Amino acid sequence: MVDMLLVAKREVKMGFRNPWAYSFLILFCTFSLSLLLINSQNFVQGYSGTTGSMLNLILYLLPLMTLFLGSFSLTSEKEEGSWQLLSTYPIGTMSFIVGKYLGLSVVLITIVAFGYGLMGLISGVIGSALNVTTYVLFLAFSCGLVLLFLTLALFIGSISKNRWQALTISVSIWFFAVIGWPTLLLAILGIVPFLWVKPLLVVLTFLNPAELVRLYVVIKLGGGSVLGPEYYQWVTWVQQPSGSWIFLTICLLWITCSVLVVYGIWERGRSHG
Repeated sequence: MVDMLLVAKREVKMGFRNPWAYSFLILFCTFSLSLLLINSQNFVQGYSGTTGSMLNLILYLLPLMTLFLGSFSLTSEKEEGSWQLLSTYPIGTMSFIVGKYLGLSVVLITIVAFGYGLMGLISGVIGSALNVTTYVLFLAFSCGLVLLFLTLALFIGSISKNRWQALTISVSIWFFAVIGWPTLLLAILGIVPFLWVKPLLVVLTFLNPAELVRLYVVIKLGGGSVLGPEYYQWVTWVQQPSGSWIFLTICLLWITCSVLVVYGIWERGRSHG
């Protein structure tokens, strides 16, 4: 436990010294102010065309930002020899991985919170504040994307030998999970028997954190009707009083399984030198 907290503390310090983090902070703040301009032109409440556009903008930026910062953090440990040094000390691999995850989570969520805080402050001053429920759901959407994609970033950093390889894999995963997902989904579902469509749709949705979080927030905003009949069961369980707890449980399972996979990769590398 102590080792994990020390790794997390070290990661927070390194994260806030990383120029990439401040570049993304400026970019996200600019992006947040852009959302504020959208809201000032059309008051946002519930799900609408404006809300959908804002969700898509967040979906484009945050996963890519998370994949870059997370994967680069692990590959830098390999390139600079830090992990080789740390592995000679009595520090557990799980403590190292979880500490990395916690430290990076603090850095990334701080960036997100600062951007939304700045947006909320300015919107309050100029009198064009977002609806509170919508604002909270947007914040939850952003934090969910960060926490889930960070596990993917750790996986990328684990299998990559250097930053360039991590960059290539990160962009590829981001493209297929965010940009190319609708096309990929239609292509796969179009070649399977009709009875397999709904079960396969559920499995594929759980495999894509971007789609998983997006569906939850869209339904919570009241836009479940735009998703189509294939997602009727999703709308039903998300709108239940226990829907949020079920979603949080799914996210925790996703994070836990991903961290265990990353742990297995690093432990195998450690035992084989």
